[in-house]
Amino acid sequence: MKWIPVIGLEVHAELQTCSKMFCSCPVVDPTLSQPNTAVCPVCAGMPGVLPVVNQKAVEYALKVALALECRINHTSLFARKNYFYPDLPKGYQISQYEYPLAENGILNIPATQGDKVVRIRRTHLEEDTGKLTHIQAEGQAFTLVDLNRAGVPLLEIVSEPDMNSIEEVRLYAKILHDILVCLGVNSGDMSKGVMRFEANVSLRPEDRLELGTRVEIKNLNSFRAMERAIAYEIERQTGLLENSLPVQQQTLGWDDTAGVTYPQRGKEEAHDYRYFPEPDLPPLVIDDAWIERIRLQLPELPMARMRRFEHQYDLPTNMASVLVEETPVAQYFENTVQAISGQDIPPIEAANWITGPLYSWMNTTGQRIDQLKVKPADLADLMKQVQNKVINLNTARSVLIEMLNTGKTAGAIITEENLGVVSDRTQIAGVIRQILHENPVELESYLSGKTTLENWFFGQAMRQLRGKANPDILRDELHQALEKRQNG
Repeated sequence: MKWIPVIGLEVHAELQTCSKMFCSCPVVDPTLSQPNTAVCPVCAGMPGVLPVVNQKAVEYALKVALALECRINHTSLFARKNYFYPDLPKGYQISQYEYPLAENGILNIPATQGDKVVRIRRTHLEEDTGKLTHIQAEGQAFTLVDLNRAGVPLLEIVSEPDMNSIEEVRLYAKILHDILVCLGVNSGDMSKGVMRFEANVSLRPEDRLELGTRVEIKNLNSFRAMERAIAYEIERQTGLLENSLPVQQQTLGWDDTAGVTYPQRGKEEAHDYRYFPEPDLPPLVIDDAWIERIRLQLPELPMARMRRFEHQYDLPTNMASVLVEETPVAQYFENTVQAISGQDIPPIEAANWITGPLYSWMNTTGQRIDQLKVKPADLADLMKQVQNKVINLNTARSVLIEMLNTGKTAGAIITEENLGVVSDRTQIAGVIRQILHENPVELESYLSGKTTLENWFFGQAMRQLRGKANPDILRDELHQALEKRQNG
């Protein structure tokens, strides 16, 4: 029997506000701050304190809801979710349950089998928990808690179980990640835990629509962990079902080192959390005017920008997809294209420079594109030097590295280092005669029929000319010289 995976995803994204969801404590970088330094009586859950909703967090959540085409609920309620864990000092989490901020959205994904619509069940606000660190020391186990993250605004986006393959889940998660970064509501830096996935996975027989027993895999903090955990769980459940064994409804953890899921507890239902309305917070009321103000702030979203790049600039899908992953990169590309307009240079050439040498430099140095010393106008100038045959492509790559290191213009580097293209036929012909004279064995092999050696001679001559020769002229002069030798 063939089993069809049925997968839904819950995405928890921290909102990039300056302060926490219900208090004025700062949101701090967990990699730079000392533990338990951004904590106050409100987020520590002290008796008698009162929470206040962070307006900026609501605005960020509305941006996401509108980008996902959700229906915004004009009135939503916060609730207490009783969730007793050491990293939740109040003993409950303030979240939304029956009356969330937004519902019934969609996200289109370009899967291999064709575009697919994944339905968004709900988008709601809540507060994040603290962070537990488990350590072993002197033969004993300890758990330490850092409450800096407790109370940080968290947006939960819950999909319907509409995905049926790991590819679809990967695309959904990646596109959602890119949307959140594009909107400026989340940094997207998953190494710092600002976005986490929880996957609900079940299998159903190919000939039935009834869903099987599902499990939930918690706290997947990277795309790779998410994909591996789902793949493992599909394989595990398939083995159980094919041996007529039941799948237990459970909450599972993921051991990334061992590459296996493991049981944490029985799967909770809503009643297990004993939700009830948060008595210290009034209803959150969103009027139409507020919604429209937020709608007007929405930028062009990554998928729309990708399609536009494909059609407007005639770029292949994979290249357009890379360029739109980060808004500054997309802007850099379009600024470069504008700077080369009227030069008979196709936009794909700018895309090649950005996704090739510039991305390689950024990956090596850790710099962002807005930190580079080479601005769009500088890159455009370099491309014009190649187009006008002032330098060749190989030299241009070396010039770009010098530009990135020093901030000098292409023209200045070409002049200072005398890098201009050698197009003088007499000079090139002289170098070719010298190369043929100094390599009689290779010349004899060529004349005996090993014609591929022409490329070797070309390389030797180009090296002699320090890579500055006009390749068309060099190729022509070399061909004539070899032909003359061939004919005696």
